[in-house]
Amino acid sequence: MTATIALSKPLLSQASSRLRSVDLTGPAGRLEAVVNEGSPDSPFAALVCHPHPLGGGNLHNKVVYHAMKVLNEPRWGFNWPVLRFNFRGAGTSDGAHDGEAEAGDVLAALKWLHNEYQLPIVLAGFSFGAAMAIAACSGNRSANIRALVALGLPTQNGERVYRYPALENLSLPKLFISGDHDQFAPAHLLTQIVASAADPKKLALIQGSDHFFTGHLTAMQKLLAVWLKEHTQ
Repeated sequence: MTATIALSKPLLSQASSRLRSVDLTGPAGRLEAVVNEGSPDSPFAALVCHPHPLGGGNLHNKVVYHAMKVLNEPRWGFNWPVLRFNFRGAGTSDGAHDGEAEAGDVLAALKWLHNEYQLPIVLAGFSFGAAMAIAACSGNRSANIRALVALGLPTQNGERVYRYPALENLSLPKLFISGDHDQFAPAHLLTQIVASAADPKKLALIQGSDHFFTGHLTAMQKLLAVWLKEHTQ
C-alpha cells in the first residue's frame, strides 16, 4: 500500500528530554551512543540507526535526528526513550567499517536498550541504517522488536541492486518511507521489494523528495507519527 498523509502542525514541545551519553559493547568493541530519555511510564523504547559512515553518516545525521524527535518529543504524542549509536568505525566507536557485520552492532544496541528499559522496541533506520536494521531482524534474532521503520531504504547504487529477502518472512509491522525522487531507491524497485515483504506493511512515497528528504523532513515526521499511532497505541 502506498500513501501520503497530511497532518496539522504538531503542538509545541511540552518538555525537553534529558540526553545522556552511554557506551555500548559491540562485536568490534566500544560503540559510542546517546539516549534521549522518555517518560517513566513509556510503553515502548526505540532505536534509530544512522546512514553509511563512509558517506559521513553518524548518529547526528539530520534524518536520524528528526526521526528521533518524533519518537521522543511529547508534542508528537510518544515521549519514548530513544537510543542512537555510531556504527563501528564511525565517530569514536571502535573497529572499522565492514558493510555487513554492522548488523551485529544493531543487535548489541537492541540488547542494551532491552536491558536498560525492559520494554518492547520500535527499530528504525535510515539508508544503510535501515538495511542493517532489516538484517538484525532476520531470523528473529531479537524477539523484543515489535515494529520496523525503514527510511530511505537503498535499492540501487550505480550498477549494484540491493535485495532484502529477509523481509519475505518478517511478520512485524513494517513502514517504508522514501522520496519518489530518491536517487538510491528508484520507486519501482522499492515498490517491488515492499510487495514481496510479509504483511503487515506500508509504503509511503513523499512526492518531490530525494534520498535525504531535503525540504521534506516534516512530511517524513508526519507520516511516521501517523503510522506509529496506528500500530503502537
